[in-house]
Amino acid sequence: MRKRKICVVTGSRADFGLLFWIMQEIAADPALDLQLVVTGTHLVGGRDAALAEMKRAGLRVAEKVEMLLATDSPVAIAKAMALGTIGFAEVFERRRPDLLLILGDRYEIFAAAQAALVARLPIAHLHGGERTEGAIDEAIRHAITKMAHLHFVAAAEFRRRVIQLGEDPERVFVVGAPGLEAVRRAPRLGRAALERDLQFRLDPPLFLITWHPETLSPDGGRAGLQALLEALDRFPQARLLWTWPHADPQASALYETIAEFAARHRARVLFTEGLGLTRYVAAMRLAAAVIGNSSSGIIEAPFLKVPSVNIGDRQKGRPRAASVIDCAATPAAIEAAIARALSPSFRAACRRVVSPYGDGDVAREVVRLLKTYPLQSCLTKTFYDLDRGAAWPER
Repeated sequence: MRKRKICVVTGSRADFGLLFWIMQEIAADPALDLQLVVTGTHLVGGRDAALAEMKRAGLRVAEKVEMLLATDSPVAIAKAMALGTIGFAEVFERRRPDLLLILGDRYEIFAAAQAALVARLPIAHLHGGERTEGAIDEAIRHAITKMAHLHFVAAAEFRRRVIQLGEDPERVFVVGAPGLEAVRRAPRLGRAALERDLQFRLDPPLFLITWHPETLSPDGGRAGLQALLEALDRFPQARLLWTWPHADPQASALYETIAEFAARHRARVLFTEGLGLTRYVAAMRLAAAVIGNSSSGIIEAPFLKVPSVNIGDRQKGRPRAASVIDCAATPAAIEAAIARALSPSFRAACRRVVSPYGDGDVAREVVRLLKTYPLQSCLTKTFYDLDRGAAWPER
């Protein structure tokens, strides 16, 4: 029997971690053929930890699409998207996959979706239907939804929103957040082993921090970052493990500011490109709080019962567990939120939270659908109109 060829695109350490177990399940299934395509920050300077992790896991890279330019200006990002679209079009012509599987809302992924659309290649999209009102990711995510043919969403609320965008309910499946499976199945790495790997002490309290560009903000999130740095100075006893920002507009300015802060506080701050899946989960387990504006504080941290401080509007619109503390991007608000996250009463309450993003069993259901869903007619889509007052179709 001919194998169904599934092309999976990853453009950053973040989406690689989320896709890891789905790719492993595809690779292990005798009915499927995994075509792994890497792009984006994986290919910048040969430094990406995820490439080494792919090799260790036996995930063979089929193609590489170079698209990022030397700067992160809006013009450079737009040109990168164009280069990516060309590169993916050439990959799809060579590889002739049966289906493209993509995740999320990054511009690298948007480029892949555009190329697949004109190549008449069916698209399956993970993490559609979500809201992040403080970033251009919001528009990209919904645009990919309209280009996709199968939708694997993280919660019932997101399924309703995808249907609201006109997608057929029969093509929208609630599978949960794949990041929770990455957390659940990550090998355990203790504090001593992680300290040896990082060459950095992780004495409590440990703050795990990420600050990404705010792509709809005029300053790209620089004012919010300055407020965060001021607040962190008020916790001199904390150790700070800080990962690089996404390669979005104005990321280089954020990087330079964080790097300068880390250099001034070398004894207690480690600013690192990426930890890889296993080390990131291990660090999150050890953290007193996950701090910043990354989705990991909204989705993965609550699954581990770890308090998180979500700053500003970048994640506005996503459902939250009770372990997430939202705060304004001011020094006083951030300081108060961190103090609350460290309080014994709040930490005790976090042990009882339930994630709104599922139970961490995602890959098997996604792969079952990839293997069995009929693709012959799925390119043809009919806009699904909602009748006013009609009940939502259930699945």
